Amino acid sequence: MFAQGNSILTVVPPQKVVGKRNSELTAKLAVSLSAGYHINSNAPHETYLIPLKLTWTAAPLEVEAVAYPKPHDEKYQFSDQPLSVLTGNFEIATKFKVPADAASGPAILTGKLRYQACNNTMCFPPKTVEVKLPLDIQ
Repeated sequence: MFAQGNSILTVVPPQKVVGKRNSELTAKLAVSLSAGYHINSNAPHETYLIPLKLTWTAAPLEVEAVAYPKPHDEKYQFSDQPLSVLTGNFEIATKFKVPADAASGPAILTGKLRYQACNNTMCFPPKTVEVKLPLDIQ
């Protein structure tokens, strides 16, 4: 199985999802962070921190909601306040609506996962990982 990303953060390519027109479906993205690293949550406490953000191209599905994992607060040497972070392995779930006029058949939905990884002493430049979600519309 090929993981997208780099040695700090990897994204397991999502399983194919099947949806019917005028219905909803959920796709899960499995993310893994190497030990000793953390990323900011999707809602960091400080405005200057770069949040975790998953975005999808508009067609052929419509994004209804993106559900991020529950973060935890951790204190690091470089910050006076605890930070809202994610560590280890977690999932991001996206709820999609299949439009009534969606074309039948296989398709690939492209997404982008933007994050900033840090260790206990420093943060690295933000990165964006492209994600491809195989789907079949019936």
